[in-house]
Amino acid sequence: MTILMVPPHDDEPWPTMGAEVCEFIESSLCHGPGDLLGEPVTLNDEQRGWIYRMYEVYPETVQRRKHQVIVNEPNVQAGKRRFQRCALSLRKGSSKTEFAAWIAAAELHPEGPVRCAGFTTSRGVRVPVARAVTDPYIPMISYTEEQTEELAYGALRRILEKCSVGSDFDIGLERIVRLSGDGKAEAVSASPNARDGARTTFQHGDETHRFTLDSLKRAWTVMLANLSKRPIADPWALETTTAPEPGMGSVAETTMLRAQEIAEKPAEAKRSRLFFFHREASAQHKLETDDGLRAAILEASGPYIGKWTAVDTIAEQFRAPDADQAYLERVWLNRPVQASGVAFDIPRWRELARTDVHVLDGAAITLGFDGSRYDDATALIATEVETGFQWPLGVWMHDGTPTWEVPIDEVDGIVSDAFERFNVLRMYCDPPKWEGWVSAWAGRYGKTRVLEWWTNRRKPMAYALRSFITAMQAGEITHDGNEVVTSHMANARRLDTNLTDEQGERLWILRKERPDSPNKIDAAMGAILSWEARNDAVQAGEAQSGGWEFAHFDLQRT
Repeated sequence: MTILMVPPHDDEPWPTMGAEVCEFIESSLCHGPGDLLGEPVTLNDEQRGWIYRMYEVYPETVQRRKHQVIVNEPNVQAGKRRFQRCALSLRKGSSKTEFAAWIAAAELHPEGPVRCAGFTTSRGVRVPVARAVTDPYIPMISYTEEQTEELAYGALRRILEKCSVGSDFDIGLERIVRLSGDGKAEAVSASPNARDGARTTFQHGDETHRFTLDSLKRAWTVMLANLSKRPIADPWALETTTAPEPGMGSVAETTMLRAQEIAEKPAEAKRSRLFFFHREASAQHKLETDDGLRAAILEASGPYIGKWTAVDTIAEQFRAPDADQAYLERVWLNRPVQASGVAFDIPRWRELARTDVHVLDGAAITLGFDGSRYDDATALIATEVETGFQWPLGVWMHDGTPTWEVPIDEVDGIVSDAFERFNVLRMYCDPPKWEGWVSAWAGRYGKTRVLEWWTNRRKPMAYALRSFITAMQAGEITHDGNEVVTSHMANARRLDTNLTDEQGERLWILRKERPDSPNKIDAAMGAILSWEARNDAVQAGEAQSGGWEFAHFDLQRT
């Protein structure tokens, strides 16, 4: 079984209020929406383990070495929560939303045993004394308002409507308030401004692998920043998610990458304020066989969910003629895999990131420009000719307001700065809605340097893509690791054409996942145009090698 848990179990367990929280959930709450609605809760050992970890607190004393002697000193953080952020990454159908709703109910209730009020001695051991939160505020956010009502917040509402402690609350469609009036939970929107200033004590983000839009990511960032506003309340955040799709730049992906970084540094793991648990099916299973697929599903389910999982029903989805294998592998086996039809190998793209490159003023570069004026994003990507290193000079994203427009003066200023600082050999521009500016730049810097490059020409675009991907595979192209560019690369999908190359292979171009998708690909287009400009400049002899050798590129274009 493949499990990533950060930090791992400690040799000496931390003090925890996990037992009290488990007791509260089992004695006071019930199951939420579904076949068990209203039935009493019996937590399994794995759920208990998560709760015990999530409610660990710093001990009363800390050991220090003084004059070669180990002594116990008062701990200035005694009783404070060990983790400010917790995240569970589990396969689809693991009841993780219901689990989060139980935690939210415990955090909201006026007698919820969720914070440390001090320590007492029990059976010769100093253990925390639990208390409730004073005036809790619990925002619950999901990737759409409808999903917030139906799942995250909706699960909490239905649980409290059916259980014995529900009479302690005024329960509404959009907020749940203590009858005393000094605390509430509510479904929140994805507007970052709406969350700014909130004095949060606990918050839940549901299905954070779907938090890919800038508005959602900014809202979650603002919500995390709010956790510092009430230090006495010891606030914290919980994410529940399925495995993220690599390269989409989702909140879940960012959290997983951070957990992986921490896991590689044992010293940092010990002091980490992030608790992360992820389980997926290991790579040993042969999914093309019935036994292998069943074993993978059961392994991803874990020892408890697997007992009641309809394995055959799930397996049948993999066997359907039109099955999206990548999607099914991600949601049922909880593996972070790319969606089918994705244009670029995002793990490979991430491998090509370089943080040690600095492009000097005067270096020979090429530029790629793609975008719109009002709806899509706009991107200007540079490539150093000698090294093949790419970086964005600017990516302008829609901010969600109806009157938004790309800041033209800012774009023009960055273009001017690029031509002043560097030796720009070529700039390829996709001209729609920028025709006037492309003409102006050509007049300013020369028609042989600034060129229209229409991306709607299928065959040239397909060959440019092939050259770009070949360079990725060979490691001839590197980049600065910009996450916005990476997300645009991950958003790009393949669109097969009826054209073929010299070997009869089908050619394909880029598209969005759907025409009205908010997930942009303009920075990917800019990167391709910038690379194509580099190739053409090399072929035309516009760049001098200076002792370095150009790699071979397929430059046959029609």
